[in-house]
Amino acid sequence: MANLKEILAKNLKKHRKRLGITQPELAERAGLSTNYLGMIEVARNFPTADVLERLATALGIKSNELFSVSDYPEIAMEQLQQSILDNMDRVYQTTAKNLEKAVAEAVEKAVSAQFKGRV
Repeated sequence: MANLKEILAKNLKKHRKRLGITQPELAERAGLSTNYLGMIEVARNFPTADVLERLATALGIKSNELFSVSDYPEIAMEQLQQSILDNMDRVYQTTAKNLEKAVAEAVEKAVSAQFKGRV
């Protein structure tokens, strides 16, 4: 599943290319080193809030646009699939616990009924 670093990396690169600028140009505009910017663009580093603001300003966008997944249907699909899997797991766990409880109660009832006939 895509994480925030990966979403940021894709959006950062998309907006930089939209402007037709290089990493060194964006780094200069944002007051960052080219190496640090490159690490953000390959999802190896995650910037502070201050750096996010500087990058957004340098790209001419709002900072929340750096985390948009609407342009990446595969990311949105991965998130939906993960959400479905998480919900299925919760349902499975709940069902398994309820089934275990019901079986234990049925066994206890059967054993109790069997001993009632003997006493």
